[in-house]
Amino acid sequence: MKQHLFSNKDLRILLIPLVIEQILNALMGTVDTMMVSNVSSSAISAVSLVDSINVLVIQVFSALAAGGTIICSQYMGQKDTKNATKTAQQLVMVVTVISLAITAVCVIWQVPILRLVFGKVEASVMRDSEIYFLYTALSFPFIGIFNAGSSVFRAQENTRLPMAVSVISNGMNIVGNAILIFGFHMGVAGAAISTLISRIFCAVVIMWYLRMPRQEIVVRDYMKIRPDGKRIKTLLAVGIPTGIENGMFQFGKLAIQSTVSTLGTAAIAAQAMTNILENMNGIAAMGIGIGLMTIVGECIGAGRRDEAIYYTKKLSWIAEVVVVISCILVYLLTEGITKVGGMEPESAKMCLFMMGWITVVKPLVWVLAFIPAYGMRAAGDVKFSMILSCISMWICRVSLCIFLCRVMGFGPIAVWIGMFTDWTVRGIVYMIRFRSRKWMDHQVI
Repeated sequence: MKQHLFSNKDLRILLIPLVIEQILNALMGTVDTMMVSNVSSSAISAVSLVDSINVLVIQVFSALAAGGTIICSQYMGQKDTKNATKTAQQLVMVVTVISLAITAVCVIWQVPILRLVFGKVEASVMRDSEIYFLYTALSFPFIGIFNAGSSVFRAQENTRLPMAVSVISNGMNIVGNAILIFGFHMGVAGAAISTLISRIFCAVVIMWYLRMPRQEIVVRDYMKIRPDGKRIKTLLAVGIPTGIENGMFQFGKLAIQSTVSTLGTAAIAAQAMTNILENMNGIAAMGIGIGLMTIVGECIGAGRRDEAIYYTKKLSWIAEVVVVISCILVYLLTEGITKVGGMEPESAKMCLFMMGWITVVKPLVWVLAFIPAYGMRAAGDVKFSMILSCISMWICRVSLCIFLCRVMGFGPIAVWIGMFTDWTVRGIVYMIRFRSRKWMDHQVI
């Protein structure tokens, strides 16, 4: 009997740091939000609104990083360290250039961007949004570089280092928030400056370790790196569809956010907290999906397609168990989190109601809508995922939400009805695609 490419021990070593990293990131994000929510309702609303833009930008970096993980892991599956290293060099260079360009655009046209996206909001919310957006935009190059460096380590099955850096960085962010928000009373500026400092730390540390000769892929001598058109094209061919997919999700969220923002500050705050809590109950499973990309990438690179199918199924079942446990735990904590976060009673009530529905529906449909797709993308099936996600998201998530909210008067729960519909449709189509095996008919390298 042929031995599997990854033993159970290998899977634990690869996946557990990813899951821990994702969980701690979500927890730290929740603590961060709770700190800001104690400043004022306008502060939490501003952070929520600006973060919907920030996440859009970060998703671009994540998509390029995912492309780097896929390509490097396939080369590692072939034991081709030389080409994996060259790809990593191009990834770092491309992400750095793109992130600097995005930062320049966001800083120069900061106010017009905010007004275009959010329209008319309360003056206090817009004032806090401008402050928060300026500082977080300056952090884009650093979070981009960290994502790129982390993806290179993950392609080498080293998930512990990115986890450690991320954990320390999040701790720095929380301590910085406590000092700047409560000690120096700097409000949203304190939260943004703390985020900027922690992201600078991430980028510096990950690139320092990437220079070390003890790993298989080493990126150093940055001034000697020259653009390689063919490799950049391959990176973009994998990364751009994922970036468009992620970007469309965020544009959809912005469209939804614009609708929610018309419902008042209480609804905005409730939706902001619900988004964070929903992210928390799925983040551990997302870590499993991220690990699945490395696993399937190496299986494809090694020519072991049957194992790519096997691991996609196995990790999907593991993710399902994780989602069920996470949903229950987060729901049990929701009421306490809203109280500790100082949410107003009206907002807290809305949040608890929406989290109740999420806890029931998410375990039924979420895993099929997301986890197998990670494996299919790692095999190069990125365009199908992009097309499906964009169509499903705009029809089910955005259009249905806007209709239910603005026409039928459903309130913020309309966001989640649209979300549930989107998850269900995506899950059904992905299962048909997975069973057809057409997702394996691609050649990335």
